Amino acid sequence: MDIAGLSMSLSSNKVMAQVSTAVLSKAMDTSEALGQGLVQIMDAAAMELSVNPGVGANFDMRI
Repeated sequence: MDIAGLSMSLSSNKVMAQVSTAVLSKAMDTSEALGQGLVQIMDAAAMELSVNPGVGANFDMRI
């Protein structure tokens, strides 16, 4: 059994695990930011509807 090779392999696996954890963390941060933006957009739309309840309720179409 090659001790040096085993050590290098374990070290490489540890680094890959740390990198994948860091990438996952960044993806989660991005998803959280996008979710917060979506909530803000929905809140703004709800506020507009409460101020002007008739906006967008009617559709006039002529053929």
